[in-house]
Amino acid sequence: MAAKSPLCHQPLAAEGNLMLYYYPHKPRKQRTTPIPQIFGNTSGLKASELKNLERIYRRKVPREALVTPELARYMTELSREMKRQIGVIINRKGAIVAAILGDEKEIFIPALEDYRLGRSALRGIRCVHTHIKGEALTQDDLTDLALLRLDAMAAIEAREDGLPGTIYTAHLVPYSPEAKAYEVAAPVPFQRFPSETPEYKDFNAFVTSLEGEMGRALVRNVADKRERAVLVSVSMKPVYEQEESLKELKSLAETNDVLVLDSVCQRIKQIDPRYMMGSGKIKELIITSLQREATLLIFDQELSPAQIREIGDITELKVIDRTQLILDIFARRAHSRDGKVQVELAQLRYRLPKLTGKGVMMSRLMGGIGGRGPGETKLEVDRRRVQDRITHLEKELKTLSLGRLQRRQRRGESGVPIISIVGYTNAGKSTLLNALTRSTTLTENKLFATLDTASRRLRFPKERDAVITDTVGFIKDMPEELKKAFKSTLEEMKDANLLLHVVDSGDEDFSAKMETVEKILAEMELGAIPKLVVFNKADLVDADYALNLAKRFDGVAISAANPATFAPLLERVKEKLWPEG
Repeated sequence: MAAKSPLCHQPLAAEGNLMLYYYPHKPRKQRTTPIPQIFGNTSGLKASELKNLERIYRRKVPREALVTPELARYMTELSREMKRQIGVIINRKGAIVAAILGDEKEIFIPALEDYRLGRSALRGIRCVHTHIKGEALTQDDLTDLALLRLDAMAAIEAREDGLPGTIYTAHLVPYSPEAKAYEVAAPVPFQRFPSETPEYKDFNAFVTSLEGEMGRALVRNVADKRERAVLVSVSMKPVYEQEESLKELKSLAETNDVLVLDSVCQRIKQIDPRYMMGSGKIKELIITSLQREATLLIFDQELSPAQIREIGDITELKVIDRTQLILDIFARRAHSRDGKVQVELAQLRYRLPKLTGKGVMMSRLMGGIGGRGPGETKLEVDRRRVQDRITHLEKELKTLSLGRLQRRQRRGESGVPIISIVGYTNAGKSTLLNALTRSTTLTENKLFATLDTASRRLRFPKERDAVITDTVGFIKDMPEELKKAFKSTLEEMKDANLLLHVVDSGDEDFSAKMETVEKILAEMELGAIPKLVVFNKADLVDADYALNLAKRFDGVAISAANPATFAPLLERVKEKLWPEG
């Protein structure tokens, strides 16, 4: 019998006097060579030309070099032969990760999923490409440099003899409000590069140092965890209207605890269906957002689901619109069961059309005869669940509305007159209610500080009483979903005997806000109810100005923070509720 080898495993089988053994061996690693991909339009190329382009991937650049003379000459020869620009994307290890074929004017940099922006200030890759007309770096080149946060952008002239001519370079600089986002180096003949461009003599050390400097030049307080937003308005309205609306959008953002960094306003002739604004303006917006280290873009106009997706993809930032911001404020501020149900219902109605998915790729397979194959997609399941939740909330809202109706009927039977306070948000409605009734309803100098309806008893001389009710504030372009959700709450105003329309007399745009309130009241069929205009915050403006305002609109001027100014208001309310005296 043969001796057992110390390297073998247990015997597998025996044939006569011969024993068979299994000797282990390590499986060889399969070497996988990535298939070279040429980005850009390669149609019409000869097989030899395509092969020559694919050979670019075989070349490697030392870490300390921006580009080697061998790679530069290879690219310029191919570029001159094909009469088209050629570009490469190089990472910091010196490997070429993308070869690009453009046209005679420009190249189109592909998506860079493997090099997404994270905590680093730069993306860790650089772009080197050829120019066949000998031009300097174009505005598109510089925009791509800033937009994509590249380590550097270089353009090499492809001379008629195929040799490299002048090289043009640029790199980003740490953020400074006065300076540009990038620095363009002086052009030099390629034969004297990088000796005449000192910063590129050791490119890897230069980029590492630049990135460290960018990290130290922070423009934000790292301890501040709030969202950092840039406000955007794109409209065909006059600029002054856009600026007023942006001012209100800023107040809304601050109410929602968002730090507003900057605002961008563009007046256009036609809305772009993809990005809302023009391609040049959105590039400028992205550069501004990156420089200011923004995390959020808030659009003053309502965005379609496709626009939110496209803008989010190109900017790599969170994108919301005015409606979504208001809904988020309402979700934070609602405390009562009524308010929470109404806000959740509004949010679901808003989000339902915006649900997107991946179609049959996420389908659920069904079993059984006749059921094999794609079933419901995940998107359809999500939509059905949202619709079921909407139906449930609508039923609950009807139940809550019934309770409110019964309370209103009891008040109506008692014969006690009802006063409803209405007005634009942050005009001082809750402050007035507290001062008149000595109650403690929440008041803050913020938009939509109070969402929940509050009713209190207000006493008058001669043992007369009235019920005074505070309602949710109005706002321009109030989302339809909120109007529908709060319809049942606002219906309580239909039983009011008098509406106190509170106006902020110190607001420069008070007239437009009064029109907004009147318009909403008309839509709710409340225009026939008697109204008294109350100009609040009269202590913040000139006394004669406040009195003239009150006289012009047949109202009264008060300061809700000073009950001593309430005498004219109470007298006018008494005259309207009990005209007989």
